[in-house]
Amino acid sequence: MSSSAAIPFRKMNGLGNDIVVIDLRGSAKVFAAAEARAIAARPRSRFDQLMVLHDPQTRGTDAFVRIYNTDGSRSEACGNGARCIGWVVARQSGRQRLQFETGAGILDVVVETIDRITVDMGSPRFAWHEIPLARPFPDTQAIELQVEPANTPELQCPSVVNVGNPHAVFWVEDVMAHDLGRLGPVLEKHPIFPERANISLAHVTAQDAITLRTWERGAGLTRACGSAACAAVVCAARTGRTGRKGSVTLPGGALQIDWTAADRILMTGPVAFEYEDQLHVDTLMPPGA
Repeated sequence: MSSSAAIPFRKMNGLGNDIVVIDLRGSAKVFAAAEARAIAARPRSRFDQLMVLHDPQTRGTDAFVRIYNTDGSRSEACGNGARCIGWVVARQSGRQRLQFETGAGILDVVVETIDRITVDMGSPRFAWHEIPLARPFPDTQAIELQVEPANTPELQCPSVVNVGNPHAVFWVEDVMAHDLGRLGPVLEKHPIFPERANISLAHVTAQDAITLRTWERGAGLTRACGSAACAAVVCAARTGRTGRKGSVTLPGGALQIDWTAADRILMTGPVAFEYEDQLHVDTLMPPGA
């Protein structure tokens, strides 16, 4: 791809989670972290997650997907982004059932309408070394992780899980009562999380309902995080707070999560298409990069 080439992109969102989709199938181009940051810095292509489609690496899949956060770091999974690329490729191919390979494995996506797309997010991993944590914990339903101020007991023992990405879920009575914008960046990079972590505040409002706010590693406060919604439901069910199926209400809207008897997490929700535009390769790298 020449330095003067233009790369089309689609700006979308999943419940307000800003997603940019770029299809590089047929090209050898792979974005560097600095290029991803440059794309995120432009108002027209600003994203929480950048979903880049590459030629399939596994026979039968539709694409291999590299996922970038706002800061240029890589993510293994993005539920809202998976719904977005599912909708894009469904429109291109005319098929409702699709498969995408990510760093977290192969994801099955079923596109019924733009308002109802289901992603099989795989099986949750609860072992301390699978999340991963920096040291052994015999029980990851609640780990010791004290947050300032020390007299706030509900911010001391989160549930932790890997749902494609590492997640820590703090159980609170009011998700707006704590300054997640201040706590998030500290907890994301806490030494207990060697690969950093997504940090969520969760309030169980019914046996099948959770209210959630999330600080995403590498992206910050977000209006919606699909993998965090999955993490909240499986951790709530595992600790006896809810059943295995329910609605998770995020600032941007609601997702339906089902942790099936087959140990698969199905996430269902909408996406929105905003516009198409182009990037110019020779303007992506910042001066001196």
